[in-house]
Amino acid sequence: MTTMRAEVHHSHRDVTGGWLRPAVFGVMDGLVSNASLIAGVVGGGASTAAVTITGLAGLAAGAFSMATGEYTSVRSQSEMTMAEIDVERREIARNPQAEEDELAQLYETRGLTPELAREVARQLHRHADVAWRVHAREELGVDPDDLPSPWVAAGSSFLAFAIGALVPLLPFLLGFGSVLAAVLLTAAGLAGTGAMVARLTGRSPLYGGARQLLLGAAAAAVTYGIGVAVGTAVG
Repeated sequence: MTTMRAEVHHSHRDVTGGWLRPAVFGVMDGLVSNASLIAGVVGGGASTAAVTITGLAGLAAGAFSMATGEYTSVRSQSEMTMAEIDVERREIARNPQAEEDELAQLYETRGLTPELAREVARQLHRHADVAWRVHAREELGVDPDDLPSPWVAAGSSFLAFAIGALVPLLPFLLGFGSVLAAVLLTAAGLAGTGAMVARLTGRSPLYGGARQLLLGAAAAAVTYGIGVAVGTAVG
């Protein structure tokens, strides 16, 4: 009698590549920060040329800052993870039986019988290269073969921020100098991005878009108010 093997009819998206969080954060930050910056200088009575220069400076500074921060944070996290993995590797080499017993106890807490847990741990510890990877996944909660890339995080953050920051600046770059156009483009960008992210994560697109729109509008309104107050005081 032949045993039929069940077929797998689904696949998973990459959730550990290190691109989604910085991309989402970057585009949202670009939209909100540059829209707020533009609102502030417009509220202060700046000319169209001054608004354009300020917006471009905010785009460049923010994109490079985001990329640098993402690269440094992801690289530091990976280095700390590898340092902890090295500790685990040395401990397995120094006290293999104690580490095997520790793994068996961990599997017992996951529901395996003591006999099966010990056998699984013994089998996994037959090869040291397999053992430390298993300990890393089980004890540290990380996959040493699938750590996020700092370059991917930095690049995603840079591009996403630049795209987001460009949206409220477009009317001024095209020579319209229209605050209303910038507001409408920014609102559409915030709502659209929020809805897209919500859809990716299985949430309501309407809720995600409305939430991001309200948060972005609040930030821009506060900055615009500060610009008006400062511009009035200076004037």
